[in-house]
Amino acid sequence: MERYVLLLKTPRGYDITPIKEDIENLIKSKYPEVKAEIHKCIGLTVDLVILYNDGIVLVKRRNDPYKGHWALPGGFVEYGEKVEDAAVREAKEETGLDVELLKLIGVYSDPNRDPRGHTVTVAFLARGKGNLKGGDDASEARVFKFEEVKNLKLAFDHKKIVEDALRIMGG
Repeated sequence: MERYVLLLKTPRGYDITPIKEDIENLIKSKYPEVKAEIHKCIGLTVDLVILYNDGIVLVKRRNDPYKGHWALPGGFVEYGEKVEDAAVREAKEETGLDVELLKLIGVYSDPNRDPRGHTVTVAFLARGKGNLKGGDDASEARVFKFEEVKNLKLAFDHKKIVEDALRIMGG
């Protein structure tokens, strides 16, 4: 059986019961061989702590949430994509860098880590090479010394991810 998702984006606490009933009735009447189920979705993302020029790469977010804040490069995993491939793709899109994934930092799953909804991220430690430039969802990409990052307010739970990466590196 193949599965497809119809993504409904609603304000927090919105009652989708009437929408759910309408969709289920439509499917039942027009497409009886198809079963409709509506569940809340969890988003899957990747984030990277990229080592580059004696520091780590942060991007300034172009879009909400946290528009204008510094964050780790990363983004959503596409259907059919391995998280490792998503990490390499997102690094290239947002920083212009080619990356070598060095180590898994961890999996971060706090349901409140992203104001858009429950999102789980897989975070990687990576080494970057190439020419750094902001792109895609990043209005700017910059290298920060480790000490500088400790004093920045980062988007999402990225400060914890950086702290965990530093611990893994023995710092």
